[in-house]
Amino acid sequence: MSFRKRNIGLSTGVDRTAAVNGTSQPAPVSAAPESVPGVRPSPDDGRPTTSTGTPSLDNLLAGHGGLPIGKLLLVEENGTTDFAGALLRYYAAEGVVQDQKVHVVGMPEQWGRSLPGLLGPADAVDDKQDKRKGERMKIAWRYERLGEFGAGIAGSRAPVAAGDQSQAAADPSVDKRPAFCHAFDLTKRLTHPSITNLNYIPLTPSNEPLLTSTLKRLQAAIASCPPSTVHRVVIPSLLNPAIYPPETSQPDNLLPFLHSLRALMTTSGARITTMITIPLSLFPRSAGLVRWMEILSDGVIELCPFPHSSDALGSSGAATSQEEPPQGMLKVHRLPVLHERGGGSDQNVGQDWAFTLSRRKFEIKPFSLPPAEGDKEGQEAAASGGMPKKAELEF
Repeated sequence: MSFRKRNIGLSTGVDRTAAVNGTSQPAPVSAAPESVPGVRPSPDDGRPTTSTGTPSLDNLLAGHGGLPIGKLLLVEENGTTDFAGALLRYYAAEGVVQDQKVHVVGMPEQWGRSLPGLLGPADAVDDKQDKRKGERMKIAWRYERLGEFGAGIAGSRAPVAAGDQSQAAADPSVDKRPAFCHAFDLTKRLTHPSITNLNYIPLTPSNEPLLTSTLKRLQAAIASCPPSTVHRVVIPSLLNPAIYPPETSQPDNLLPFLHSLRALMTTSGARITTMITIPLSLFPRSAGLVRWMEILSDGVIELCPFPHSSDALGSSGAATSQEEPPQGMLKVHRLPVLHERGGGSDQNVGQDWAFTLSRRKFEIKPFSLPPAEGDKEGQEAAASGGMPKKAELEF
């Protein structure tokens, strides 16, 4: 009968005391994606994902809740508007706020000075707006003109005492994680310490092709940063004749540049995302070069603004009278889906989407037509803005 203690494992001939008393240190563990500012795991398959600076665009990208690391998003735009440029500025401003390295290709420093101003975390700003709408619905109509609901000495919006603030700060239940996406104001200018870290890559001619030399500058800039740095590559108005010389639109120059850029983004250990815009009025989708660009991109969206006329904007229709009418249609041609890894969903491809650019946000939502002329109930509901009856309100 054995009297060996049950909590002692069988010996395998290895000197365990030497392993415990040894001076060797374990190998360092790389930082988890959620520990990097501005990066979190995708809710779909867990891959590292960063925000585009536009919450509605994050929700559109194949269920990842953002743009996955190592992916390229191509934004196409019809007409002479610059809605795609607003998306790029949100994308660059989000990188600046998250202390990420932003590389701007082909643009001067003046472009970086026009980044929109910071309002705060996107969730907090949206919750504040929703709360104001809810309070506005609950207040009696005859008291609405007297001022803001809850205002005054005994109002629910009274300032919080310093002791309460310190108590809330010490509460462990309060979520103190850094924000993943922020809200910005286009009428203001971004002031942030990291805005000086913007890297501008000029299109200077040399003995080699222009795009080749530009890619080498980008590679050198990325290699000079620490390995844990998250990079954002911003390429506004690619192939625009006002910025790029005519030879860059040749397939022999452009396609190798995109191939090399994708190889750089998928390098082991690299944390790079890219957003490119291209004007479809100069390079339509029917051209073979643009089709190849779409094939080499992980995500492709097209912005189709409405004509600038009051009739077109009025007939485009909004869900309620309080909402701003959409300013154009958004078509999703491709999403960052990796079928071999089982991540992402392409259910948003081919759906009818509309976009609205306001002072504070770029919003993407499903497109809905206004009520027909014979539908009196629908017209009355749209005119009243979906306002409930007085008996249904809680006072």
